[in-house]
Amino acid sequence: MKTKLGISVAMFAAGTYLLGLFSGYLALLLIAGYVLICESDEWLKKAVVKALVVTVAFSLISAIIGLIPNAISLVDGLFSIFGGHFSILFISRIISFINTVLSVFEKLLMLALAFLALDGKTIKLPVIDEFIEKHM
Repeated sequence: MKTKLGISVAMFAAGTYLLGLFSGYLALLLIAGYVLICESDEWLKKAVVKALVVTVAFSLISAIIGLIPNAISLVDGLFSIFGGHFSILFISRIISFINTVLSVFEKLLMLALAFLALDGKTIKLPVIDEFIEKHM
């Protein structure tokens, strides 16, 4: 099946996953908006929304994990008012490692989704798939 742009649905979905991996939210939102408004293929719509949701989910997880070093920095700032110092270097290193692991996992997942999309397949991501089913 082809999109209205003349490329295959599979290629479009794969390109969207790669767009989610390599570009920012604006491009991904524009593509998702186009597909949701103009295209009729349900699998393509779900694939595009999945690309958007996966990208946002990884950003949210990273932001939540990033709150821990921010909280430590806040406490350090409070202690510095009174001439003290507060730092837990060990936790900061763990958070940095976790963020690196998340980044690598996101890249591998998006690449896998893109390559599977070329065959019209996907990876089951229970929480994300349920979210998409509930809201589409």
